[in-house]
Amino acid sequence: MKHYQVITIGAGAAGLVCALTAGQRGRKVLILDHSDAVGSKILVSGGGHCNFTNLWVQSEHYLSNNPKFSKSALSRFTPDSFISLLEKYNIAYHEKKSGQLFCDNKSKEILSLLLKECEIGKVEIKTNCKIGKITKNQLFTLTTNSGDYTAESLVIATGGLSMSEMGASGFGYDIAKQFELNVNPTYPALVPFTLNNKKSIDLAGISVDALVSCNGQSFRESILFTHKGLSGPAILQISNYWNKGDEIVINLLPDLNLAVLIEKWQKERPKAELKNLMSELLPKRIVLTFLKLNKPINQYNQKEITQIAETFHKWRITPSGTEGYKIAEVTKGGVDTKEISSKTFESHKVNGLYFIGEVLDVTGELGGFNLHWAWASGYAAGQFV
Repeated sequence: MKHYQVITIGAGAAGLVCALTAGQRGRKVLILDHSDAVGSKILVSGGGHCNFTNLWVQSEHYLSNNPKFSKSALSRFTPDSFISLLEKYNIAYHEKKSGQLFCDNKSKEILSLLLKECEIGKVEIKTNCKIGKITKNQLFTLTTNSGDYTAESLVIATGGLSMSEMGASGFGYDIAKQFELNVNPTYPALVPFTLNNKKSIDLAGISVDALVSCNGQSFRESILFTHKGLSGPAILQISNYWNKGDEIVINLLPDLNLAVLIEKWQKERPKAELKNLMSELLPKRIVLTFLKLNKPINQYNQKEITQIAETFHKWRITPSGTEGYKIAEVTKGGVDTKEISSKTFESHKVNGLYFIGEVLDVTGELGGFNLHWAWASGYAAGQFV
């Protein structure tokens, strides 16, 4: 039986940063991962260019039943903290929009950086490792298909249920429950909606800029009509705040007051048909789908103008559901952070047991926030394991 001071389960973003941080403190560290490769979610992040952080990382961009939990770790590992690592390895990056930072080249540069830092810390990594049993007396004992191990500190960095085809599982939640920690209900997040609505099928493939609102939150970005419903950045963002049965309101013309514009058209272009004028603002397929009454612009009365404006500014939908964990970028919910120290990420109930990253009930918005949470929580725990 081989002994390590620290064993981290999960070789994703959080697990790697925790391990390299602990290793560079002089701790003897082993990472175990059930898959045959490390950092698979890092590689697909940002369309393969790794949206590795956001310049506006703050706790208000994260959801949790314990909203203040993320503040401590985020204050100790900032966007500049990760940028300094990129600069150490001469990795070029750029800001895309809204503070989102991406690699100029491929995501594998980030993974390579992390693995090099692990080498500096003499971290050992074992892949294709299936864990059968975990017990705790004075030390943690792990029974696996590659042998048995003991450790003083055990770090759970197994992620959530999202991207299930990449091997995601609820293993981390099972470990939390084994040690009698509370696990909050989990849901797919940053995920497209499904609609029982012919509109979405007719409009599949069309993308427009829109303002999407739900439960007091609003996001202004593009939406994409799909064969199943709605996707696109604004939809993914609002999905974090949506619960089954909630209504979503979409403003398809967020920069205009359509009622005022129609009245202006009535004076300046009275003979033009409304569908043709509206097609100057939106794709024609959208106009024809949403516009129930078409005639020359000068023939509309005030009540009709108000109804048309309402149709385009306040399209109300109630999604039938989401496309689920297979498509979701992250998992909302997870290990209750009230059970975990916000400074060290150690369990209040079990000495030496740590939880970091997506397995915790902390979910970031779209745009680099979730990867940054992985880095920050991993770094914070790595200081104490």
